[in-house]
Parts: sequence; C-alpha cells; structure tokens
Amino acid sequence: MSLMYTRGNSGRRFRRTVVALIVLVAAGAAWKANALWRYKHGNGSSEADLSLPADGATDSDAGLQGPEPMLARIFDEIERNRLDKALVLTDTLLERFPKFRLGHLIKGDLLLARTRPLETFGNAPGAPQDKLADLRAEAMVRLRGYKDKPQADAVPRYLMQMVPEQKYAVVVDTQKSRLYLYENDLKAGRPRFVADYYITQGKLGAEKFREGDKKTPIGVYHVTSSLPREKLADLYGSGAFPINYPNEWDKQQGRNGHGIWLHGTPSDTFSRPPRASDGCVVLANPDLDALAKNLQVGLTPVIISNSVEWLSLDDWNKERNELNKKIDAWRTDWESKDVDKFLSHYSASFKNGQQNLSDFAQQKRQVNASKEWIKVKLTGMSMFRAPDKEDYVVVTFEQDYRSNNLNNQMKKRQYWVRENGTWKIIYEGAA
Repeated sequence: MSLMYTRGNSGRRFRRTVVALIVLVAAGAAWKANALWRYKHGNGSSEADLSLPADGATDSDAGLQGPEPMLARIFDEIERNRLDKALVLTDTLLERFPKFRLGHLIKGDLLLARTRPLETFGNAPGAPQDKLADLRAEAMVRLRGYKDKPQADAVPRYLMQMVPEQKYAVVVDTQKSRLYLYENDLKAGRPRFVADYYITQGKLGAEKFREGDKKTPIGVYHVTSSLPREKLADLYGSGAFPINYPNEWDKQQGRNGHGIWLHGTPSDTFSRPPRASDGCVVLANPDLDALAKNLQVGLTPVIISNSVEWLSLDDWNKERNELNKKIDAWRTDWESKDVDKFLSHYSASFKNGQQNLSDFAQQKRQVNASKEWIKVKLTGMSMFRAPDKEDYVVVTFEQDYRSNNLNNQMKKRQYWVRENGTWKIIYEGAA
C-alpha cells in the first residue's frame, strides 16, 4: 500500500518542506560518501548495514550506536519518495530507541500521510509549536553533525599536548550541539578522533558569566569527579561528571556559578532539545554510558567551544613546539638565578592567589638571595588551548625543584596568555 503523499502536489510540497527543514545533509551522494568515510575510519558500518548496531558492539563502535545513521537513512528514503521503506526504518529506529521523541514525530507524519496531505514536518494536530520547533532543531543539528565529521588530517587546535596517562580528551562544539571524543594515540604522537555525540547545552546558549544565567561556559576544564546514578536525581540520568568551572581564568574574569556537569537524561526521555539545560552539557544516557568508560577523574580535559577550530598536523606541531620552547626558557631562566630574566616570563596582570606581580617579584628576589644553585626538572606536561577569543593555554606538569637549601616536588598548573605576540604566565599554582 502506498502512502497518500507519494502522489501529486501535496507529496512534492511535503518533501520540499522536509528538505528545507532538515537540509537532508545525509541524502544521496553525500550520505554514501559519509557512510564510506565512517566505514574506512572504524566509526561506523557499510551502507549495506545501517539498521542497528551488531550485538556485542565495542567502545570503538560508540559513534554508530546513536540514532543519526538511521535518521539519515530515513530522510534519504523520504527524499527519494520511498515512504513505505522510510516507515519500516522508523519502526526499526524506535525499536532501538523507544523514547526517542523525534522518531515518534517522524512516524506520526508518515502515518498521517495515509489519510491526508502533509504541509510541513511535524503535522500532529494540536501539537504545541514550541515542542515541534525543538524537535525540528534537534533533527537539523543531529544530521548536520553526523555529516560534518572531523577530517582525518586535522586535529582540534586546543589539544596541544597530552601526557600518556591522559587516554582521552573531550571537545564540545556548542554551535553544532556536538561532543567529540579524541584518543591520545601514543604511537602516532597525536590525538585521534574516536566518536562523536549529540549534546544539549544551556537554554540561553554559551559563554557563561554568572550564576543562574542558563548558559554553558566556554573554556578549558577537567573532569573532577564521577557521580553514579544512585546518588543523583532522575533529571541527571545514568550519571554525572562535574568539571572545574569556574577555573582560574574564569575567576580572574569575574565569572561565577557552579555545578556545570556532563550528565544524562531523565528515565522517560531519550534526548533533550539542543538548548534545554541550565548550563550543563547533556547527553542521551546510552551516549553518556559509552563516553563514561573513557573519562578519567582529574585527568580528562573537557574543552568547550562555540565552534571548533581545526589545524593541520604541521600547524598543530608548530604551535605546541613554540610554547614548549617558551616554557623551557622560563625553566632555564629560573635555574640561572637571574630574577629579571625569570620575571620577564610573567604577565603584568599576573595573579597568584593573593599575590600580584609586584608581590610575587619581591618574594622571588628574597628567596633567590639565599640560593647558591637551582635545578628545575619538568615532566608529564600537558597543554590545552582555550577556544575562541579566550586566548590562553592551560599547562600542567610535575615540577621537581632542587637547590642548595630546599628540595620540593609538586604538580603545578600555569595559565599562559599572549601579550604583544609573546607567551606570558598570568597564573600559576598547585594543580
């Protein structure tokens, strides 16, 4: 039995509306090229097997377990006017994700089309328009994100350097409502794209500044703890991972607030609209569960950006080598006991707890007066650059300080900023 809108102007009008709303980023050749890309890069399946993930799928298949491959296939079938097949695929999608509201909306459209012409995407009679707008927005960003995969020869600018203990890094693109997971590929000596997931951000967007502004922060953060489901309200789903907002840079900029987490969705909800949280980054519970296996408390960086900036491997190596040289110059100038050269690496806006640059300089001159020799060794260094206009780098390392009258080991964290084209330290303290 064919569907009513497979014939006549109403069918063509509906299909044009679907194309306009969803952009059909996965249709035709674009869809096939993307499926092949995912297949070749170990993050998906071949075009012949796009229904459900295989039983026993591993973590490396995490990117395939979301609904985007099936959504892309469904809209491809609608655009090709194969609506019976689209309905079968939608039923398969809902078997896998029974609480996926967008899938139910699509199924409702396909069933309504048997009885009357459909004018737009989301034709449920009497349905709240704000809810339909949320579902349309979710469909659009899901499919755009599924199509626009990171290039194999590019890396996020922010992942400048990771230590071997940091197995993974998280990069969030708020404009695309997408979270990217990168593995620290020690053999290749670079971050390697593993998977990506649809996310929800703050109701009022990004660039959080104050408590209660319902925005998601932009910057470099780290996972600070893991909260299991049994210790949380149902709102947070299968778990939560707090991050260290506000960080030291945020505090210097006057930003406040707390409780920014990566967390899941309520038990009756598969996913939330692109903008629906009070500032947290929210994933569907299956996606959070897959991601959680790769998060390390105190180690995993979480970089949140308005729009991810990608670098070629050559440019990426150039940037991190430049900063590594500046950090080593700071170390050797410290060993030289030349206080003026040492202090030249610090910003005029430097703050270290209650100390400003003047207080810090006075202390260093007093301490160095008693030194006959100084040796400083830095190991385990990571470097993560802030996104967008937040032009700072968070540098963390193990510091082994030795002198004629003091030996000290500590884990130190510094924030480096560009001043007049030169990297300077604006904050440092224990990590």
